[in-house]
Amino acid sequence: MNGRPGFTLVEIMIVVAIIALLAAIAIPNFMKARHSTQQTACINNLRVIKHAKEQAAAALHWTDGSNIVTTVVNTYIDGTTTPECPIGGTYTYQVLGSNPTCNVTTPTSHILPY
Repeated sequence: MNGRPGFTLVEIMIVVAIIALLAAIAIPNFMKARHSTQQTACINNLRVIKHAKEQAAAALHWTDGSNIVTTVVNTYIDGTTTPECPIGGTYTYQVLGSNPTCNVTTPTSHILPY
């Protein structure tokens, strides 16, 4: 050592390698958590739509198999509009008696039991 304060090239390379290793571990976990959160939000939006359909059906005496009027169902949703899919998909309300779907997520029959 020549007496000047500072870090050697080897020390800096070790720090950079440690930071790269931590990033390699953290980034995939972050992406997985983000996808899981978006999927959960999408599923919750499907539940909101399902319950709004049921409320509209009860109030307007719709029967199973009736075509759904989206604007009427939306009056039973907070904000009176179709929720926005966090993954970028679109929701389909379906006929009364069937679960709403999102074109991005998997079928909701196992997620939204009657």
